[in-house]
Amino acid sequence: MNLMTSEAALRLLPAVEPDSTVTDVLFFGGADTVLGKVLLARSAKGVCAILLGDDTTALETDLAARFPEATLIANEAMVRDDLAKVVRYAEKPSDGFDLTLDMRGTPLQRRIWEQIRAIPLGRTMSYMHLARLINCVYPRVAARVVANACAANPIALAVPCHRVIRADGELAGYRWGIARKRELLRKEAEA
Repeated sequence: MNLMTSEAALRLLPAVEPDSTVTDVLFFGGADTVLGKVLLARSAKGVCAILLGDDTTALETDLAARFPEATLIANEAMVRDDLAKVVRYAEKPSDGFDLTLDMRGTPLQRRIWEQIRAIPLGRTMSYMHLARLINCVYPRVAARVVANACAANPIALAVPCHRVIRADGELAGYRWGIARKRELLRKEAEA
């Protein structure tokens, strides 16, 4: 795990980067929400992770596993504004929130995530319907392709995979837990 404090990380970064070297530095911080703990990470381009859970250490381990080549720097000040937006959204989704995102994934995953972001607040869409919207050419595995993209989504809430449900209207698995999915959908329906 490559976690460090701000001061230690800054001492390790070279004063001048060689042109051929790209250092991926992610600043992160966490907070408590009505949905449990949240850990948010951002790059210079934008928010690249919003992780939900019950244990801060587990969230930090998840972050390190998702971004193994990045230097992760705990720095609440760097993510304070974005984190405050997420905390407010968890409390009252109808207020919405606008974050600059750094979506990292395969081209297919990013296409699916963009389509999921287009699902309006308070609405849901089935895995199959979503697969048809992205023109998935493999009908036998279409729902699984969408489900896998949802499971790989590191930006909870901003890429609202909780709005994707089974064709029969039932809730299916959710990376952050079915109880959180149910609660998010309930809050959004009240909006």
